[in-house]
Amino acid sequence: MPTPASHQRILIVRLSAIGDVLHGLPVLCALRAARPEAYIAWVVEGAAAQLLRGHRALDELISIPRKWLKSPRTVLALRGRLRASKFDVAIDMQGLTKSAVAARLSGAPRRIGFDGTDGRELSRQLNSELIRPTATHVIDRNLELLRPLGIDQPAVRFDLHDEQADIESVRRMIAESGVAEPFAVINPGAGWPSKLWPPERFAGVARHLGGRHALKSLVVWAGREERAWAERIVAASRGFAILAPPTSLRELAALTRRASLFVGSDTGPLHLAVAVGTPSIGLFGPVPAERNGPYGPDHLAVQKMCLSGGSRERRTAGPESMEAIAIEDVCCACNTVLGRQRGERRIA
Repeated sequence: MPTPASHQRILIVRLSAIGDVLHGLPVLCALRAARPEAYIAWVVEGAAAQLLRGHRALDELISIPRKWLKSPRTVLALRGRLRASKFDVAIDMQGLTKSAVAARLSGAPRRIGFDGTDGRELSRQLNSELIRPTATHVIDRNLELLRPLGIDQPAVRFDLHDEQADIESVRRMIAESGVAEPFAVINPGAGWPSKLWPPERFAGVARHLGGRHALKSLVVWAGREERAWAERIVAASRGFAILAPPTSLRELAALTRRASLFVGSDTGPLHLAVAVGTPSIGLFGPVPAERNGPYGPDHLAVQKMCLSGGSRERRTAGPESMEAIAIEDVCCACNTVLGRQRGERRIA
């Protein structure tokens, strides 16, 4: 006898990366809202598991190492764990061979994935039900995968909650940094070199936020290279930017939640800021902002030039699409977003 829809066991497959996992959270929240009695699990790789751990809509988090598909022992262990859960449905939000393999390993008779250009590599052959998305933004495209389950156009929610330990840690960080609230967060990092904006231009934005809006900026970073960029921003900010201490992803979420504004390129921290409800400005070059930009009316994307070609061409492109964005373009976006918060039509 088939499992009643209300009590189905559902597996979400979105393995990486941080921003993409965040873009998948509305699928989890919509499933929980529509199926409060369902058992919902998520299989994920690497660091993104930090953001899913403890999510109130999730029953089980299955964290696996990167490059797991190259290890027969790891593949067999994953298969055993997934099969033990007896999933009825698997939802492949990634559209790659490895994500479709994970869905297939679950043994779920229904494996919903993307058709068309979003269904890449061997995923269309491995998944059993294919959806050709029609929406523009990646979040809305992901949500279209729920149509076969009778869930159509659900509200977009992320429902990320801070742990008390992270809240206390961030309180100490803010106190020790000497920054007063309200403040802005600037993130100069990006996953692709072609998505980087020059540190000196971020410094110009920090000077504008400090001089025009009386907002100090905390510059966040991850790793040695990003720390060097952050230090360059602080050095050129005329005292309006402060170097943030190292943070975990969970601490970064709690820190960003307390900020009045987030400014950064198309990378995980930008989408994390959106997910926790902080008004955000995203800087976009090689990929289209209308598809990957910050989701919702409280945010703005700044893009002057978008590259054509596939993911590899965009990833390895030069800096021209990001360098087309001037400091003044970002400052104007800051004025607009901050003006909305203050109930103004526009700050000229």
